[in-house]
Amino acid sequence: MVIKVVTDSSADVPAKLVQELGITVVPLYVRFGEEVLRMGVDISDKEYYNRLQHGTVHPSTIQPPPQDFVKVYEELSQVADGIVSVHLSSELSGTYNSAIQGREAAKKKCPIEVIDTRQVTLSLGMIVVSAATVANGGGNMKEVTDEVKRAMNDTHILGLLDTLKYLYLGGRIGKAKALLGSVLNVKPILTVKDGAVLPAAQVRTRAKGIARLIEFAQTARNIKQLWVGYNTTPDEAHTLADSLGTAFDKNKIQLAEIGAVLGVHAGPGTLIVGIRGELKE
Repeated sequence: MVIKVVTDSSADVPAKLVQELGITVVPLYVRFGEEVLRMGVDISDKEYYNRLQHGTVHPSTIQPPPQDFVKVYEELSQVADGIVSVHLSSELSGTYNSAIQGREAAKKKCPIEVIDTRQVTLSLGMIVVSAATVANGGGNMKEVTDEVKRAMNDTHILGLLDTLKYLYLGGRIGKAKALLGSVLNVKPILTVKDGAVLPAAQVRTRAKGIARLIEFAQTARNIKQLWVGYNTTPDEAHTLADSLGTAFDKNKIQLAEIGAVLGVHAGPGTLIVGIRGELKE
């Protein structure tokens, strides 16, 4: 039984895990004015963040067209008994709908299940890795999709932004609030709930924000996976991961780079902790 797992680049699954688990990643696109590039293919995360911070054009992200999924599904169906395609929240992107359209248009030789996880970035990545682990262990179509659904129910993230600037540039908050944040040095803390990115708290200093991320993980129970996500501050992410060694086996904590899908709104200096486990009541 060969089950292939497909996701999109918003999952931020580390390249090593993508290769080891045989995950297929369909890239989203980033637009700089008239220039449209495939994330991770035509532009690296490092190049993207350099342009985000120093360029004159604020970028936007674009969902993959259905044809990108048609190509992937048709190729994988030549060797697979089934395909489980696992994607970011339809509340945040049209990627899930593109995958559905791609499935309907593909000349496939095996069943394809397309799932809206209602998650994004690290929480999506942990779900994808859970599914691929079951698939690589010989799991059938039902077992892999059941694992996705279980993971959707106990996967959580909390993210610390360094500034409100990029939320404002992306049109996610009003000008007045952006100015207020810059004056008071507010550091927003965000989470994902019911498929949407929502504010969870705000702190005055980065140190207090990092302390909140540590508390989030240390008060969780029955942790199966713990990821630390970052974009432009890898040393800070390693230090954060070291601090979480009391909550979870330090050697099993996964570091992941946050790509352009979230980064276009979150901006540089973002840190995220993702857990698969039970949150404190």
